[in-house]
Parts: sequence; structure tokens; C-alpha cells
Amino acid sequence: MNADFPRILTLLRKERGISQKQAAGELGISQALLSHYEKGIRECGLDFLTRCADFYNVSCDYLLGRSPDRSGSTITVEELPEYDSTSKENTFRGSILPTLNKKLIVNSLNILFDLLQRCNCKALTTEVSSFLMLGVYRMFRIVHGANAKNQAGFFTVPKGLYAHYADAAMQVSEANANAAAQGETVAGQEPVENIDALYMTTESLANSYPLYASSLLNLVQNSENKLHPSRK
Repeated sequence: MNADFPRILTLLRKERGISQKQAAGELGISQALLSHYEKGIRECGLDFLTRCADFYNVSCDYLLGRSPDRSGSTITVEELPEYDSTSKENTFRGSILPTLNKKLIVNSLNILFDLLQRCNCKALTTEVSSFLMLGVYRMFRIVHGANAKNQAGFFTVPKGLYAHYADAAMQVSEANANAAAQGETVAGQEPVENIDALYMTTESLANSYPLYASSLLNLVQNSENKLHPSRK
């Protein structure tokens, strides 16, 4: 059995809010054996795996860590929802600050990824995406860690290591993205060739992205205000 199974098995039981004794009884095994499964001391058979999947109403792929979706499905580009500012998930109660900052970031990302699509460079797109996802991952872990009651098994990288690992990975992604942008081959992938697609001025951005350009320009200004010591 892989290393993910014990963690996910424990996580599902705690989500259900039941003890090892209760879960073991429902699954038809002893508490001691379930404890061994949850600690990764022993490997289970296929029969127990399918019983767990039925009991917790998840797929075997999810139990084995092969899919982050409980149903075991993998999402395609066509299935990803489009950003909709009117949807319930995009409505914030109370302070307007989260709404404002989200719009600045989301709208700026729309421009960034459109530019990546225009230049059609796989290396640059991969590295930019990796850098951004790692940044979101780091901030999500901080927010998740604010409440001690949140599930401890949500993440696999230890608390004391994730920030350092992510920082190192982000630096690698940034270096690779910069190399690709400057015409260097990265990990066997071709660099940016169509640099004309990345030509931009404030005027061209406003013309090409009338709905989003102001957000990007505000994001740039806010960020540089933080980076200039005299403006802090």
C-alpha cells in the first residue's frame, strides 16, 4: 500500500467523527488491525480497500491518493467553471477588502495567462503556473493553520518544512521562467520565440483588456509601493 492510504484512512474516520473502535466494528475488523492500517504498519487487501471506499463513500483512487477528488474523477479544462463575479462563492460578507483584492488578483491573472497563451511557450507557462500555485499553496496553509481544530492530515508535507521547500521550488520556477523569457532552453523545452506577442504598453494593455487593465496597473502600483523602502 502507498504512503497516502494510512493518512487518508485516518482523515476520513476523523471527518466522520467516530472512534477507531466504531470504525473497526463497521468495517468488520479488530481495532488493533485498523490501528495498524492507519499507522501504515500493515498493508490491507483489496477486499478491505473496497469496504472502506463503500463505508466512507469515496473512490478507491481517492483512498490511495491517486485523485484529490473523492469520487476519483479527474477534471478537464472544459469542466473548470468560468470566473463569475455574481456567483455565491465570489460573494463576501462584511469587509470589502477581500472582494477588492480578489478582483485585482483575478483580473491581473486573466491578463497574464492570456499573454502566456499568445506567446505559446510551454516552458514559460509551466514555470509561471508552478510559481503561482506554490504561492497560493503557501498562503492557504497559513490560513488553514490559523484554526487548531482544522484537519491535521490535510497536508502531507510537514509543517516545519513546507515553507522552505516551497520557497526553494518557487525560486527554481522563477529562474526557469526568466531563462525561457530570455530565450534560453529550459529542461529541454523551447524558450519564448514569439516575443512580439509579449509587447505591451499601458495603452496597449488598456486597449486589449479594457475590463482588466486597471486592475493590473493597480496591482503593480500597490506591489511597488511595498517594495520601495521610502514608500513603506
